[in-house]
Amino acid sequence: MAGGGGAERAGVAVAAAGLLAPARRQPRRRECRERLSVCSKLCYAVGGAPYQTTGCALGFFLQIYLLDVAQLDPFYASIILFVGRAWDAITDPLVGFFISKTPWTRFGRLMPWIIFSTPFAVISYFLIWFVPDISRGQVLWYLVFYCLFQTLVTCFHVPYSALTMFISREQSERDSATAYRMTVEVLGTVLGTAIQGQIVGQVVTPCIQSPLFASESNASASMGDVNMTHYSGSLTDMRNAYMVAAGVIGGLYILCAIILSVGVREKRESSELQSDEPVSFFRGLKLVMNHGAYIKLITGFLFTSLAFMLLEGNFALFCTYTLGFRNEFQNILLVIMLSATLTIPFWQWFLTRYGKKTAVYAGIAPAIPFLILVVTLPRNLVVTYIVAVAAGISVAATFLLPWSMLPDVVDDFKLQHPESRGHEAIFFSFYVFFTKFTSGVSLGISTLSLDFAGYQTRGCSQPNEVNITLKMLVSAAPVGLILLGLLLFSLYPINEEKRMENKKALQDLREESNSSSESDNTELPSVV
Repeated sequence: MAGGGGAERAGVAVAAAGLLAPARRQPRRRECRERLSVCSKLCYAVGGAPYQTTGCALGFFLQIYLLDVAQLDPFYASIILFVGRAWDAITDPLVGFFISKTPWTRFGRLMPWIIFSTPFAVISYFLIWFVPDISRGQVLWYLVFYCLFQTLVTCFHVPYSALTMFISREQSERDSATAYRMTVEVLGTVLGTAIQGQIVGQVVTPCIQSPLFASESNASASMGDVNMTHYSGSLTDMRNAYMVAAGVIGGLYILCAIILSVGVREKRESSELQSDEPVSFFRGLKLVMNHGAYIKLITGFLFTSLAFMLLEGNFALFCTYTLGFRNEFQNILLVIMLSATLTIPFWQWFLTRYGKKTAVYAGIAPAIPFLILVVTLPRNLVVTYIVAVAAGISVAATFLLPWSMLPDVVDDFKLQHPESRGHEAIFFSFYVFFTKFTSGVSLGISTLSLDFAGYQTRGCSQPNEVNITLKMLVSAAPVGLILLGLLLFSLYPINEEKRMENKKALQDLREESNSSSESDNTELPSVV
């Protein structure tokens, strides 16, 4: 792609000398260069896997790991989860700010962030799943490396998300590349669930049958010593399994980053219509936050995404204790992610046929009855798998639609503020900021709720109050958030008709800009 830009500049120079055909053929060749090859789309899409693979492993397993493997008190676990997610949210706009100030290099403006953050992110990710042999300071250990990893993965994901606007100016090509990306990202969640779940699931989860185990009589002390020795051995095996899974996922992270950096070439912003001087970050931030379509979009998806994040964070505990499927929960999670992966192409077809706004209601609303069903019916493994399939279908829509619709909002913003450019990272980073911050709050509150309900670390079963709390966290709360999100989303103004109007208006502006540029180039030899 970089070579194509050089060829275009050479072509303009020759045309100015009068050696080429009339200039009206130029836009046709430029339009052809805007089409992305399947290989480019695949390489771009692969870059979305690291964030989703690590995020899925952390989202599904970190809470139960901190409670039952690292053996932290639920109160401290809630602090780690909240502070880590909140810090992750704060880093998104900060990284977006620094990206907006980053000069262009021969690798682009976004790609250097992706390349240089990768090795440090992998190291910090591995240390999250390592239990240090220290009696004090474990909380600080997990807090530091969790926040460090979130910072480094943000340095990867924010520029990668904004890269959507720099691979092509054609809306159809961006939508197609986004569909490839979402398919690979959901596949990344499948890999994260499969790698983490299946490796960890091979080890028998250690637990204590009764909270009164330690106060048994001296007459049974010898049997207690035998059981505790077996428990300790199982706990060591479980810790080793988590580290093996972290090593495999870290290797996958590096491989995907290499494919992205080699297979994708970042283009300079192709929609510079009038001004060559970018507007300042804070002025751009003010403009973005005053853009009504953007605010309505992120508030709608904020609540629907939060619903599924709350479900994600507590589902392992729900399957293990409330449903009693201690040795099945990793397979149930895998079914959810497989269902999501297989239905991404369907939702891409649906949104192109019936519109993106319609796809939101058709994709997310059907999850509500199944979330109610899983807590109202008696425990049944078959019913749980059916609910997992249905949840995966809605997860696919929740994954695809925000990233498919954000470029439409950016286009709408550019039409209203053609003099303001270079703020794509702000749009994407602040959407992620709001989602992550509220997710951190919800996870912190949910873990504290389990603590108040009497959660017993390492217990083979939990009190009834804990089971009721888990039902609220995976059913009642997500259902309420989905309903609120869909209600807010009804205010979103960019329907299919509006989207097509914006597309045509942007094409007209670009053609006008290109015509002006070609006119200037053809006038130069005459002056000489």
